[in-house]
Amino acid sequence: MNKSIILTHQEITQKTRRIAFQILESNCDAEEIVLAGINGNGYIFSQNIKEHLNQISDVKVTLCEVLLDKKNPLLATTTSIPQNEYENKNVVLIDDVLNSGKTLIYGVKHFLEVPLASFRTAVLVDRNHKLYPVKADFKGISLSTSMQEHIEVDFSNPTESSAYLC
Repeated sequence: MNKSIILTHQEITQKTRRIAFQILESNCDAEEIVLAGINGNGYIFSQNIKEHLNQISDVKVTLCEVLLDKKNPLLATTTSIPQNEYENKNVVLIDDVLNSGKTLIYGVKHFLEVPLASFRTAVLVDRNHKLYPVKADFKGISLSTSMQEHIEVDFSNPTESSAYLC
């Protein structure tokens, strides 16, 4: 399989930092921001955003892992923290790649049943192939690709992360 690098580690770091600033700006009056990362790369990306938020602000940042089955999203979605810890708070749902929107929309569905102060979404790569009516409020890069192409984000080495077009 042919892989073309679309984001280097330095570019991912820069985009993550910019997203952290955007999240902070859109939640400037918040006492706490909850970063809800979709299990897998979405959660790793949310951890990276949290590190940047901690460097640039004193706002309390809570991490929450959104546990959903990406192959069968109709199964129950749960979170790593109890619902009362994000009720009436500012929540940002985070994933690495927005492809069809299926994973993100099922993550959004879970939070629709909870009263929140605000709700936004963030992704590293937006592929512009949405089949569901969901958008990313914060995105690192928008990329128009063919339906046959695939985006792979590799966070396996924290000091050498990268994103590929396959």
